[in-house]
Amino acid sequence: MLHVVLLLGCAVVIYLACEWFVNAVEWLGVQLKFGPIAVGTILAAAGTALPESVVTLVAVLFGSKEHGSDIGVGAAMGGPLVVGTIAYGVTGAMILWRYRKKRVKALATVGGGDLAQSTEEGDGAAPGLDTVDTRRLARDQSWFLAIFVVKVALGLVAFAVKPWLGLLFFLAYAVYFWHETRSGDEQASGDDLEPLKIQPRRAVPAKLAVWTQTLLALAVVFAASQLFVAQLEWAGPALGLPSVVVALLLSPIATELPEVMNAIIWVRQGKTQLAVANISGAMMIQATVPSGLGLLFTPWHFTTAPLLAGIATIASVAYLLWVMRSGRITGGRLLAAGGFYLAFAAGLVLTL
Repeated sequence: MLHVVLLLGCAVVIYLACEWFVNAVEWLGVQLKFGPIAVGTILAAAGTALPESVVTLVAVLFGSKEHGSDIGVGAAMGGPLVVGTIAYGVTGAMILWRYRKKRVKALATVGGGDLAQSTEEGDGAAPGLDTVDTRRLARDQSWFLAIFVVKVALGLVAFAVKPWLGLLFFLAYAVYFWHETRSGDEQASGDDLEPLKIQPRRAVPAKLAVWTQTLLALAVVFAASQLFVAQLEWAGPALGLPSVVVALLLSPIATELPEVMNAIIWVRQGKTQLAVANISGAMMIQATVPSGLGLLFTPWHFTTAPLLAGIATIASVAYLLWVMRSGRITGGRLLAAGGFYLAFAAGLVLTL
């Protein structure tokens, strides 16, 4: 019972800390003169992807000989799986919820006839996604898919210099970081931002206050995520699950919870572009940094479970890429991406 209470408590703490984090990181983007999309793909993604990268690093460097490599590989493969399926699915669900809430409110105030007209004029076929740069989002997904396919292929072969290829994954993220910070986007504006939570009476917060709130929120997210993972590690032996399954099926739910919480918060605030940019940027980190660590410090040889995770991730991202390029992106179609995680979980249970 204590473990269940701690799980729920950690989830609440992570959500509240993410409220403070997204509030601070938007002001941080203004102060660093980042573009509004780079705020999500670089600043927010770097912070929210930290727990998963740390789990991989700790597992491969300090984990036991019996389970360290399994947990490290599982974490490196489970992170992209959760972000590419559940995070997008939750974003789609929030878009549908917000759209339905808007319709109910409009029905109560303007009547059915005016509602139909305002909905048709204002929301189109993709409610909540009309301001999202789908072209740029599709480009990021294409790069992720190319890198991830190489990542999976390397898990199926063995050769002498394979560990050193991990350095190329770090280089790939460095190139992505450079491109995003120099994309030529209009600089983020603080005109419509909520006041910084630790300086609620100041229209423009002090730089030190912004950095302080950002780092404190990240510290709370990190600590709560680690405690969440510890409770899930208890659940593994209790349910008779091997370590690699815990790392693939359970731990990423905790370590990727910040991305999910950020998506909920930003979509609720009507900032869907930031929500999907955060997910897209987190996926690029997950495709490169944990993979580089795994290649450098583990044999990086896949058993059935990580291979299934790789296949499910590739299938989900390929589906999302088709939706984005065809101009058919909607909240419902994003929600459907969560089905690939359910398919993976079912396949994993069948192979145990």
